[in-house]
Amino acid sequence: QVQLVESGGGSVQVGGSLNLSCTASSISTSSTNYMAWFRQAPGKEREGIALITGAGPVYAASVRGRFSISRDKAKTTVSLLMNSLTSEDTAMYYCAADRVLGGSWYLPTSLRYWGQGTQVTVFS
Repeated sequence: QVQLVESGGGSVQVGGSLNLSCTASSISTSSTNYMAWFRQAPGKEREGIALITGAGPVYAASVRGRFSISRDKAKTTVSLLMNSLTSEDTAMYYCAADRVLGGSWYLPTSLRYWGQGTQVTVFS
């Protein structure tokens, strides 16, 4: 059974940093070749914020220049380094893997496997 387990969430002051990690198990490397981070704030839709594939990283405009996605060589762990956090970054953060053809990467329907999420709260 495929598992994606996120860690590293927590509470941080505005301007601070957090580093999220997602470890994948029971999943093929072809599936983990396409991994992404999404987030969902209260009352808002889930949105893709960072994607990593063999071609490199892609970021949503809202996090570009502040967040950095990376992956280990074994393609079992993907990380999200978040800098210069603002209250707008408060959300549940989800790791996802394996592309479903036909959708844009930032849509939740474009990824097959999901973690349970880790909460990030940014306070002033």
